[in-house]
Amino acid sequence: MERTAVLRRPQRADARRNYDALLAAAREVFAEKGTEASLEEIARRAGVGIGTLYRNFPARQDLFEAVYVGEIEQLCDVADEVGELPPWDALETWLRRFVGFAATKRAIKEALNTESAMFLSCRADMYAAGRPLFARAQEAGAVRPDTSFDDVLRMVSGITAGAYTDDAQRDRVLAMALDGVRPHNR
Repeated sequence: MERTAVLRRPQRADARRNYDALLAAAREVFAEKGTEASLEEIARRAGVGIGTLYRNFPARQDLFEAVYVGEIEQLCDVADEVGELPPWDALETWLRRFVGFAATKRAIKEALNTESAMFLSCRADMYAAGRPLFARAQEAGAVRPDTSFDDVLRMVSGITAGAYTDDAQRDRVLAMALDGVRPHNR
């Protein structure tokens, strides 16, 4: 699947490693501490100097957007990877990964311009990746016929917005919700 939103990773292997390490560290730090997290902390966790961070991401906004686009790329990659699984398993695997994406998005949402071309492009890519999995599961009878892809994404997004005692509780709530997506006569 061709994507409209893609990260522009450096070409040299060492620069690419640093770039990817910065994205991974930023994802973690933003999830833990929010958008006001220290850039020095991100550089430290990535194992690089602050100059390397600024060389790759001259503005904080550049880092927010790169983290977001990276999450979308990973979500789209999962859709490609699960395509050979049975229809329900493919959709469920993708939706569980969507939960992780939604947590990152929630952590940096206030820093994103939801009307920007980048954001709208990412949304289109995400829908293009997940819709075929949903359609295949619905055609196979694994998803209720009265349910839309948008319905399911809104439900899962709502679940990720809640506060849970731990990840296990969130996973149980998600499992209960996904049971409701499946036909009652299975």
